[in-house]
Amino acid sequence: MNFNPKRKASNITLLVSAFVIVSLILWNTNSFFKKFKEEERLKMEIWATAQLELIQSSVDQELGNLTLKVMGNNTSTPMILVNEEGTIKTHNIPEEKAQDSVYVQKKIKQYQKENQPIQIIQEGELLETLYYGNSEVLNKLKYYPLALLLIIFLFGTVIFFFFKTNKASEQNKLWAGMAKETAHQIGTPLTSLLGWNELLKSEQINPDVTKEIAKDISRLQTITERFSKIGSTPNLEIHDIVSETEKAYEYLKRRSSKLIHFSFSSNISEFPVLLNPPLYNWSIENLVKNGIDAMKGKGNIRIEIDGKGQNVNILVTDTGHGIPKSDFQNIFNPGVTSKKRGWGLGLSLVKRIVEEYHKGKIKVLSSSKEGTIMQISLKANASA
Repeated sequence: MNFNPKRKASNITLLVSAFVIVSLILWNTNSFFKKFKEEERLKMEIWATAQLELIQSSVDQELGNLTLKVMGNNTSTPMILVNEEGTIKTHNIPEEKAQDSVYVQKKIKQYQKENQPIQIIQEGELLETLYYGNSEVLNKLKYYPLALLLIIFLFGTVIFFFFKTNKASEQNKLWAGMAKETAHQIGTPLTSLLGWNELLKSEQINPDVTKEIAKDISRLQTITERFSKIGSTPNLEIHDIVSETEKAYEYLKRRSSKLIHFSFSSNISEFPVLLNPPLYNWSIENLVKNGIDAMKGKGNIRIEIDGKGQNVNILVTDTGHGIPKSDFQNIFNPGVTSKKRGWGLGLSLVKRIVEEYHKGKIKVLSSSKEGTIMQISLKANASA
């Protein structure tokens, strides 16, 4: 297979760079979260110290303005202050919720999981316990990495589908342009050949010669028809897949080397599907030729039809050198080939004919050193 190592290296570099950037963002966010959490802890410890000063002060003793300011300044961090008997002394949760003892206990347990409670102790005696949770800002920061990853994922998905659609559109235009131009280029000399063959017949040339020329002209007409259909949306009509496959089999068998042993089998007598015979035959021909190339011109080719319910599978088996499992999908990409002089368009054409025109599926069913099985799957009377 011919792959572009520079493109592969570029993709790997891009992937690694994206991973590093995302990792740095997550690490930086996590560090910021921990720092912010430590600052909240310090703030609540200061609040607890102010609370201790309040306890220590007498009724006649005035509290300092700083203490009062600290105690009244906590509006962002949710907290519940409980004395040694378990009675709530103060809180900043909604007042209607504070009347619900079940809700309060649930919140205390939640705060214990989020932060270590702060004990207010005087002369070795536990006076009160401060339970506090994460502030709204801290909670948002906690889920920020997930939101960021989701945004990156969605953005990447949009870009991927944009380039995929754009690439598919460009490929479609290329296919159509190449196909129409090829059909046009073949059509001109083909018309001349038809005229020359008629002239040879009138000159009383050996009929066997003009008969063989006619066969070659017919073959060129078939090729021209195939390319003209690739360049536009072909018409599909109901045909028997068994008989059409058998026709392609017989044609290839007659024109292949005697070193290739062909066999054909079907578990059904007929199976009607919406089909374009010239293009379908071209698909079978490409699969068989690929198999022959893989066997280096010597081996066994088996074509099998397996009909089950509303589906039919056409299996083309060769005894070639096989395909690596990692290349099962790549072989259908344009330009991918194992031949030194190949264009890598055969299987790409087959995929286009089967999946885009006939709404079927094609895949490598299995492959090993003993050979490869290619499978085309179609549905009965499938709509184009």
